[in-house]
Amino acid sequence: MVPLSKVQDLIVKHSKLEKELSSQQIDKKVFAEKSKEYSDLSDIIKEAVSYFNFQRNKDELENLINDNDTDKEMMDLAISELNELIKNNKNDEKKIKLFLLPKDEADTKNAMIEIRAGTGGLEASLFASDLFKMYEKVSHKKKWLMEVISISKSDAGGLKEVIASIKGKNIYSSLKYESGVHRVQRVPDTETQGRVHTSAATVAVMPEAEEVDVKIEEKDLRIDVFRSSGPGGQSVNTTDSAVRITHIPTGIVVSQQDEKSQIRNKEKGLKILRSRIYELERQRRDEERSKDRKSKIGTGDRSERIRTYNFPQGRVTDHRINLTLHKLSEFMEGEIFDEMIENLVIQAQENELSNI
Repeated sequence: MVPLSKVQDLIVKHSKLEKELSSQQIDKKVFAEKSKEYSDLSDIIKEAVSYFNFQRNKDELENLINDNDTDKEMMDLAISELNELIKNNKNDEKKIKLFLLPKDEADTKNAMIEIRAGTGGLEASLFASDLFKMYEKVSHKKKWLMEVISISKSDAGGLKEVIASIKGKNIYSSLKYESGVHRVQRVPDTETQGRVHTSAATVAVMPEAEEVDVKIEEKDLRIDVFRSSGPGGQSVNTTDSAVRITHIPTGIVVSQQDEKSQIRNKEKGLKILRSRIYELERQRRDEERSKDRKSKIGTGDRSERIRTYNFPQGRVTDHRINLTLHKLSEFMEGEIFDEMIENLVIQAQENELSNI
């Protein structure tokens, strides 16, 4: 049950915001903030009003049904309406509970995605490349903007590591369940006996932090410059343009050498560093809040195996929700990515609701 007082608060707040927004004396910045709040409330207000009025409407219909003077046609109609009312009330309750769940402040942010080849040698680097191409295709289909920040290639077109920024609407909420170990089972092109090999790649997705989210003090940084080594960079530089940034308080180290300009490498390195510090702080807060329980969806820990891509059987399995889709080729083309994400979101919400 959702306390009626909470539901009434939603209705009163929506009405109050409506009056404030129609006022001529409201400041532009305040107007933008209140408009966002009003828009969010508008998504649930119909259900809130319906839920708040449920008991009164239910009593009226039951009185009609129990009245001996009610004719059969009217009684049948009232019974049908009562059944529909009870069914809608359950749906309203679930939607309101979901709305009242604590919001992840990072959900609306852009994301930084890091993909690294894991165990499996050359085959792992080829799989890391395939994963990156999949996220590229998803981004293209959704009209997200993907920008490569850093890339390190292996032999035969594979990737040792790639870091990219993805911008768009509510990016982090769409990609946050991708963090973890992605395992692949397939026959490598170099395999003459037709044996299936298993290899892996790790994916880490972090909210892209802005300067307002993380304040980095210059005194907390140690910056070393060195000559680009070539592999991973676009060319071998003849100047010390590569940058290594160490954040002393956390011990986080970021190296950047893709650009020929030391300034650009520093800018990109600070962008990655800011997101890693922000994510570290988020994880610390999450651990404090959930010491007594662990989400069944996963912790976002990159050491946790989350998904298996089995090419011989054409299936992709997400181990956190025991979901198998026999559409691996479509998944790798980014065509049914939403189907997987929607199931992960639903399960995560169910887990949260069970703890209310």
